[in-house]
Amino acid sequence: MEDLAYEILDKAMKSAQSAEVFYIHSNSSPVSFEANAVKSVESHETRGAALRVIKDGRVGFSATSRLSDPDLLVESALETALLGPNAAFDFPSVSKFEDIPVSSDEIPLVTINQMVDLGNQIIQEIRTQHPDVKVEGGVGRNEMSVNMVNSANGHFHYEKTSFGYGFEATLIRGDDMLFVHDGRSSVGPYFEIDETVNSIFRQLEWAKNSSSIKTSHMPVIFLPSAVPSVIISPLVSALSGKSVLLGTSPLAGKMGEQVLSSEISLTDDPTLPNITGSRICDDEGIPSANMPLVNKGKISNFYYDLQTAGLAATNSTGHGERSLGSLPSPSTSVIIVEEGKISLGDMISGLKEGLIVEHLLGAGQGNALGGDFNANVLLGYKVENGAVTGRVKDTMVSGNVYKVLNDSISIGKDGRWLGGSLFSPSILCDNVSVASKA
Repeated sequence: MEDLAYEILDKAMKSAQSAEVFYIHSNSSPVSFEANAVKSVESHETRGAALRVIKDGRVGFSATSRLSDPDLLVESALETALLGPNAAFDFPSVSKFEDIPVSSDEIPLVTINQMVDLGNQIIQEIRTQHPDVKVEGGVGRNEMSVNMVNSANGHFHYEKTSFGYGFEATLIRGDDMLFVHDGRSSVGPYFEIDETVNSIFRQLEWAKNSSSIKTSHMPVIFLPSAVPSVIISPLVSALSGKSVLLGTSPLAGKMGEQVLSSEISLTDDPTLPNITGSRICDDEGIPSANMPLVNKGKISNFYYDLQTAGLAATNSTGHGERSLGSLPSPSTSVIIVEEGKISLGDMISGLKEGLIVEHLLGAGQGNALGGDFNANVLLGYKVENGAVTGRVKDTMVSGNVYKVLNDSISIGKDGRWLGGSLFSPSILCDNVSVASKA
């Protein structure tokens, strides 16, 4: 594959001023479960190359999985450069990358039977205590080779592996349907199930009774699973250098300013070892680095890819990310929300009345980039006199993340990984709008 990449590069350089070849090879094996049993076992292989060129100052791009015809790839990229955007960057030269462990030699040794057994074990554990639920989900493993060469002698190669599972239990009682779910991911094989099963048990326990909640402003505890859509998504979007450049970010011009509670610190750190979102460099060959985004409520950095950085007259922060079929764009890798000092139990016991949000639906409604959220509570629980009293239905939460996170908040010490790209604790916000039909 490396020889082919250089062949493509050489062909492109006959007509372009500079060029880059990004190529990947991946193998994945997903096992899916439905209605308490194995549904399917699959195997997928993806192999392809993407060519980005700069010709007459404009960017051209093309991608293909038909590696037998490199000439067509080159012709297509050169053709798109005729109407492509003006290039505001140069391809990076050779760099020294930190050795960040993001692969495991044990992943190829995991058998399909082991994955099937793991899924069946999780289903059996759940249904031993809750025989009325139906369980579905999946177990998967993935191996990937990520590579890039460019005309400035820049190049990188690294291997990534991942293993993960996720399961949902559904309980139907008359017209009522309850969905609870959890899962884990890892760079290497991960066969521990206790945390996931216990999380599902806890959700079923808290939801076994029904409670009503009044429409009001009240304290709301966003569990780690609810933090991404309400809090992380609007913040990360606003911290993108592209949003700042376009003038759509409410944080533009506020570098170093206090915009959130001093309890909030946010970091992007793709240098963490054995985390599935980590990597030695971004997809343009800029070395990965630990970068604070928000430090005690103050804006520390915006993040950029090469093109956006060039347009903004700054440097790439190593945040260029792409799929095989798309140009790079600014994106974070491994977001860390700094933990606080209070336990979830103490958060709950300190509330006279409040709401715990486990899962949300549709949090991006409204002016999401401006920080607004308006979401249905897919799974949430009422708290009364310091205790969970039951599940709430037909309930919504709404507000603006910049206002909610500027009021009194508390950060939990119960941080957990969500999908290998986010680590977050629970966050208690004292003044959130809650609307209920009850």
